[in-house]
Amino acid sequence: MRGSLALSIADPSQVGEARRSAIAIALRLGFNETDRGKVGLVVTEAANNLLKHAKEGVLLLQEISQGDRVGVEILTIDKGPGMAEIDRCLSDGYSTAGTSGNGLGTIQRISSVFDIYSRPEIGTALLAQLWVGQPSSLPSFETGAICLPKRGEEVSGDAWATKIMPQRSLFLVADGLGHGPSAAQASAEAVRSFIQNCDRPLPAIFEAAHDALRSTRGAALAIAEVNPEQEALRFVGVGNISGDILSFSGNHSLMSHNGTVGHEVRKIQEFTHAWPSDGLLILHSDGLGTQWRLDRYPGLRQKHPSLIASVLYRDFNRGRDDVTVLVARSTAY
Repeated sequence: MRGSLALSIADPSQVGEARRSAIAIALRLGFNETDRGKVGLVVTEAANNLLKHAKEGVLLLQEISQGDRVGVEILTIDKGPGMAEIDRCLSDGYSTAGTSGNGLGTIQRISSVFDIYSRPEIGTALLAQLWVGQPSSLPSFETGAICLPKRGEEVSGDAWATKIMPQRSLFLVADGLGHGPSAAQASAEAVRSFIQNCDRPLPAIFEAAHDALRSTRGAALAIAEVNPEQEALRFVGVGNISGDILSFSGNHSLMSHNGTVGHEVRKIQEFTHAWPSDGLLILHSDGLGTQWRLDRYPGLRQKHPSLIASVLYRDFNRGRDDVTVLVARSTAY
């Protein structure tokens, strides 16, 4: 369970604030001095890019992990003019703002993972990840998530978690009832129970979470289990967490029952769906509007899950609730 830190970038002083926040995260994660400098440089370049080009520019910082490895994820999203020629914009020396034109190229070179999505007159989303250490193996799933509190709240009542295992992978989104610390406590308890019971069958994991949340105000909860070898996705949901399987052959919505986990759950029912090799799983809390359609964004589906989550957050965040968007895709695709 990791929340995102959202920083508005509309003033030069906010660039320094973003840099300091990112370096503090890197220091906490054990980045050495050289690598902390790289994190600071990437954030500085990304934030300055927002300052020069963006409209409603936001920089998101998040701790990430993959097995024993940890890292820092940096996302920028804006509703600026966008880029018609991304490859040209990545070339050193190209600029539309009278600068040296090295910013995007610098970010790309320094980052362990780099991706960008931009549409003219709509805006740009940029992803950079910097990691400590080298991966021991390629994970079977690539995931990305945005988890932010309602405006005015310090903590999010939402939470998310994943457990990637050899035979199956599990994905959870929880939305604690209401907002603030009590809602956050409920969703955190759902994550704790999920991690403790993830080796059990899916309905048993859900039942354990229901029992664990009885002392809290309760939550909406959805858990998806994907088994690529069986080409199957199993899903259990209670409350207003939305779930969708997207593929080039068609899309399928996942069904949740009414109720509140920890209080009133009339039925814990597992649904099984086909999981296509090109499947994309999207789970989100009701802080995100349901009117989104990925096919309105040409080429976005092939981008990193974190970019997909950030674009959906940018364009469909309701603004009056905690919001979580979790996106996952098999790396074998």
